[in-house]
Amino acid sequence: MDFGLVLQTDPPASKVVELMRRAERVGFSHGWTFDSAVLWQEPFVIHSRILEHTERLRVGPMVTNPGTRTWEVTASTFATLNDMYGNRTVCGIGRGDSAMRVAGRRPNTLARLGAAIDAIRDLAEGREAEVDGSPVRIPWVKDGRLPVWMAAYGPKALALAGRKADGFILQLADPYLTEWMVKSVRRAAEEAGRDPAAVTVCVAAPAYVGDDLDHAREQCRWFGGMVGNHVADLVARYGEHSGVVPDELTDYVKDRQGYDYSHHGRADNPDTAFVPDEIVDRFCLLGPAAAHVDKLRTLRELGVDQFAVYAMHDAREATIDAYGAEVIPALA
Repeated sequence: MDFGLVLQTDPPASKVVELMRRAERVGFSHGWTFDSAVLWQEPFVIHSRILEHTERLRVGPMVTNPGTRTWEVTASTFATLNDMYGNRTVCGIGRGDSAMRVAGRRPNTLARLGAAIDAIRDLAEGREAEVDGSPVRIPWVKDGRLPVWMAAYGPKALALAGRKADGFILQLADPYLTEWMVKSVRRAAEEAGRDPAAVTVCVAAPAYVGDDLDHAREQCRWFGGMVGNHVADLVARYGEHSGVVPDELTDYVKDRQGYDYSHHGRADNPDTAFVPDEIVDRFCLLGPAAAHVDKLRTLRELGVDQFAVYAMHDAREATIDAYGAEVIPALA
């Protein structure tokens, strides 16, 4: 199992770079950042510094989207980083939640997302692609390589990930839901004539190492609110108890009142009172390092290839170091 670190690009950017360097030193293989241009600093500028100051770390957004950046610009940015630092990027992409909504736009359609996955990958690897009806090719790309991993929850999005993406990003760490979603992605891949095992599975969730569970829950409750944005969209589309999406995912948002993106992904988010302790425990990894190892072994058995640690809490360094000392050696 590989391990990634996920950070928001809050200023100062030097702190983001420092934490990514720390993560690489203790055994993390991937460094991920949020991508929401209004809420945080520009991630790709910071990615360049991370790549410059690390040797092996693979870097990418978790996640970008096909609406706030034009596809040829996204592809050119990745291709430039790869040319400078040797094919060490991964394009995490989704429909767009905070990035689109904060800018007053709706998340992208799955049709647009699917077309963007193909176009961005082709352009970044030097092939011609169609962008807004016109053929485009970036002529200077040589030997480019860009895996594209798609974030998804709902059945149509999971099917799209299986058909088109090189990897699947699941932003929660509940074993029951992970099993259901991984099976959905792999079934879609097989139906599309692809090797299901070739789709990399990345589970991303907050991890907090320590014995004070009450404190850890409060530091990570924000995650249930963030996931709740996507779940609320699924409930609006499919209804409650539809049988299309597991009730284990949708039931907890019934008391959700609203969401202020100015607190998005932060431990002090006031819009997460509706998230019960049970959801925090199921979606996140909390407790002593041994408890993390046990849950990650279960996830690995379900087909998870990478666990990406959301470190938006008051123990970032301690959690990174605990993973390097106790968790990664047990699972790498």
